[in-house]
Amino acid sequence: MHLSLKYFILKQQTIDLYRQIIRASRAIPDPAARSETIAFFRADFNRNKYLSDLDAIENRIKAARREAKLILPIEK
Repeated sequence: MHLSLKYFILKQQTIDLYRQIIRASRAIPDPAARSETIAFFRADFNRNKYLSDLDAIENRIKAARREAKLILPIEK
């Protein structure tokens, strides 16, 4: 499999989004709710970590951003 520049850019966007979600989850005051939220996003990222289709990866990044904006106080 030939990995393109776009693949590496999407990979970095995924890592950045995951870190942003973890940082934003610190604003959740209840430790149990924070833990569940992190587990939810972690499971979502793990479920999609073997995607190789660039369009599918882009769509999952967009969906994760939408979900994060609904649940967490994320800037951007």
